[in-house]
Amino acid sequence: MSTLRYTEEHEWIRVEGDTATIGISAYAQEQLGDVVFVDLPQPGKKVEKGKEVAVVESVKAASEVYAPVSGEVVAVNSDLATEPARVNSDPMGNGWFVKLKLSNKAELDGLMDQAAYDAYVKGLH
Repeated sequence: MSTLRYTEEHEWIRVEGDTATIGISAYAQEQLGDVVFVDLPQPGKKVEKGKEVAVVESVKAASEVYAPVSGEVVAVNSDLATEPARVNSDPMGNGWFVKLKLSNKAELDGLMDQAAYDAYVKGLH
């Protein structure tokens, strides 16, 4: 079973133990267009589920990235400061934004799996 989950705001979360890596989906980066800047939090920041955890700016717009779960930022993808286009070229891999130490694993239960997210995105068109 995949540990990859999605939100309706197009964030993804991959859980390994009590650490979660967060980014935006391929669909989200396609909608944004070319990413030119990413504003990331400082490690140690506590974030709440549904609240802003980062900001991504593209040639089209600036958009908030919301935390799919609550936790503490334990790492940020500092490579995005000099290579924000990684969000476009590898949104599900090297384009990740932050890693959180989970504070409540039960929050994962309300997130979509790959099949549910694919159906959700298909329903947007």
